[in-house]
Amino acid sequence: MNATATLGFPAAGSMAGDTLLVEAARAGDHLAFERLYRAYARLVHGILIARVPRDEVDDLMQDVFLQAMQRLSTLRDAAAFGGWLAAIARNRAVDHLRRTPVTTELPADLSTRDADRTEALEVLAAIGSLPDAYRETLALRLVEGLTGPEIAASTGLTPASVRVNLHRGMKLLRDRLGIDRQRTQGARE
Repeated sequence: MNATATLGFPAAGSMAGDTLLVEAARAGDHLAFERLYRAYARLVHGILIARVPRDEVDDLMQDVFLQAMQRLSTLRDAAAFGGWLAAIARNRAVDHLRRTPVTTELPADLSTRDADRTEALEVLAAIGSLPDAYRETLALRLVEGLTGPEIAASTGLTPASVRVNLHRGMKLLRDRLGIDRQRTQGARE
């Protein structure tokens, strides 16, 4: 199959589109796999950033997609590509964390760091301290910008589960960051 054959496929991320693209990629169509990569890169990035330090995410993303390409023939249901890929990403993150010693490096210029960047890193750290279900869903929503329905379609969760995870996760995140206390104190002053 040549690379131009994928041009008539439905959009990646849809069940019909994924099935056709997976079958084409299995047959050696690299453009089909590239389209799957583009459609699912945000999902994989969100899963990884919820679990591993952000400076390691890009390399792990490449590992996840390389592993998926190599194991594509083992995928039983081509329509389940998104969930299968998400499982590979989660497993790769766990494997990476098992093999990586826990270290913390403090930047030399802590006092002169950009306040917005510092705040963003604090929020990422707080997201990383949440339970898995909330951490992943929040990272996909807040970091990757996916909507609730997009998260549900990509992860295989029901839309109701995504809504619950987002709601409960945001409450926990606010508690961890002390946001509700700050608002209450600000209103009293």
